Amino acid sequence: MENSEDFISTVSHELRTPLTSIRGFAQTMLNSWDKLDDESKKKFLKIIEDQSNRLINLIENMLSVSKLQSSSSNFVYVQANLRLLIEPVIAVIKNAYPNHNFIFNYNEKTPDIIVDRDKFQQIMTNLIENAAKYSDENTNINIDVIPAGDFVSIKVTDKGIGILPENYNKIFTKFSRIDNPLTRKVQGSGLGLYITKNLIDKMGGRISVMSGNGQTTFEVLMPVKNVEEQARERCSQ
Repeated sequence: MENSEDFISTVSHELRTPLTSIRGFAQTMLNSWDKLDDESKKKFLKIIEDQSNRLINLIENMLSVSKLQSSSSNFVYVQANLRLLIEPVIAVIKNAYPNHNFIFNYNEKTPDIIVDRDKFQQIMTNLIENAAKYSDENTNINIDVIPAGDFVSIKVTDKGIGILPENYNKIFTKFSRIDNPLTRKVQGSGLGLYITKNLIDKMGGRISVMSGNGQTTFEVLMPVKNVEEQARERCSQ
């Protein structure tokens, strides 16, 4: 497990990169405003905006990690229909990635499950957005929901460069980013899947990944339990 000094060192590095870009381009604009044409000004401002968004996302993820590691991270469990939870997430991500095709396959026999709605939607946002980020434009992203015995299976599949088997466990650790041509084009904190796995674990679920033949699938298994069973388990922890 990563100790506090390693964590602080990594956090400092991750924060320094966007801050250095923001400061550098802001200083360039301040010092050379009259010499820059409008196109250059727009380009520099766009870089500052992108790096600011990266910084905000990084800080939000770090706050999520902090909450996960503290006892103050409370879960509010309710009975939920997965179609109603997942469809709004797809709509939001589809708006951000209009050049991907999002295909939602929902088996109507899927039972409701007991989850924290907000945290479950955070899980789905991380998985579906990752699929869009790390796959080529004009490809399909499939979200499949089916009953699976005592569980409900939620699969998110994309077509991209894939993940090597030796990296399956690595991608769920803090600040982990797999080096390939697609990840080099996309900025990220390396915390999204770590947060996702921890949220799933805390709600009694499991996550796994399989990659091959030009596609990658993340599968989440969430237990099917009634309110009484869920309450009993929470009390025993």
